[in-house]
This record gives sequence, C-alpha cells and structure tokens, in this order.
Amino acid sequence: MLTMYSTSWCGFCHRLKSQFEREGIGHEVIDIEHDPASAEFVMSVNGGNQTVPTIRFADGSTLTNPTIVQVKKRLAELATRGDAVA
Repeated sequence: MLTMYSTSWCGFCHRLKSQFEREGIGHEVIDIEHDPASAEFVMSVNGGNQTVPTIRFADGSTLTNPTIVQVKKRLAELATRGDAVA
C-alpha cells in the first residue's frame, strides 16, 4: 500500500486519488494540514516545501505530484523487486 500526503483543497490530490480508486491501487490519504509530523515528512523530501500530492511507497521512496502513469511504473518496479503491495 502507498501513502498519499494531501490537503483537502488540492485539486491534483483529488484527481490522483480518483485515479487510484479507478485503477484499484490501495492507498492511505493523510492530510498534512491535520498531521504536523506528516507535514514535516513532506517538507523533508521536497526541499522544505509542503508540496502535495507527495506519494510514499512501501520501500520509503517518494514521488511528488506524479501522474498515475509514474505511480504505476514505480509500483511495477517495486513488485519486480518484491517490495510492493498494491
């Protein structure tokens, strides 16, 4: 399963979440405006910026504002290595 760091007002987040659901990609959504530790994590992987959506994969790697194609590619790479649970 992957984690999406999001905000309630982020249009890109809403679109990507809908695409995850349509593709059957398991995910957890964390609103960084309600979780300071998650906001700190997002800033740590985005040069101090609270850029969302930020996606964290099972192996700890991240993608910032990815397309669904980029997410699926990364999940496929992790599955090949045995690191992913979709």
